[in-house]
Amino acid sequence: MVTREALNAWFRLEVLRREPVLTQFISRHWHSSDELLDIRQDVYERVLLGASRALPDLAGPYIFTVARNVMINRARRAKIIKIDLVAELEQVVPDMDWLTPARHLEAREELRRVQAGLDILPPRCREILRLRKVEGLTTREVSQQLGIGIDAVEQQVTLGMRALIDFMHGGDGRVQRPSRARTIKHGPVS
Repeated sequence: MVTREALNAWFRLEVLRREPVLTQFISRHWHSSDELLDIRQDVYERVLLGASRALPDLAGPYIFTVARNVMINRARRAKIIKIDLVAELEQVVPDMDWLTPARHLEAREELRRVQAGLDILPPRCREILRLRKVEGLTTREVSQQLGIGIDAVEQQVTLGMRALIDFMHGGDGRVQRPSRARTIKHGPVS
């Protein structure tokens, strides 16, 4: 048996620090965001119950396996469930790779690269992408905030994202504006 003090210290150190990642894991695999907090609470209860017998050697895999099992049990108990959901949840294997220091370094490098790609975009395009993709504003909100048309916002987002993807794949990341092909009207063919 684990002492109450040791269990509380372990919970604070190993479980609570993973709360943002656990919440993201649950929201990615559960169909209803209304139940997210309840599921997380159930996970905490089961983690504490299991750890009270013996602290797990690897807290991360233990926590995410418990979360997976809680979601599977909830899906099975639901009155109306999609059969696909249970099958999908059973296939979930918590990927602990993204918790490693190497993965954190890799993610930071990707963020630096995204920032470098954003920096080479034209100012207006960069601002529109920032508002839409980083701030999460709708197309209409960006349009109103910048005083431009919705079509202009959509076009800038498309051009900016294409340029950013090009940059992330090793290209120069320049905005490629579509060429305006002139339409030539021909008379009837005789």
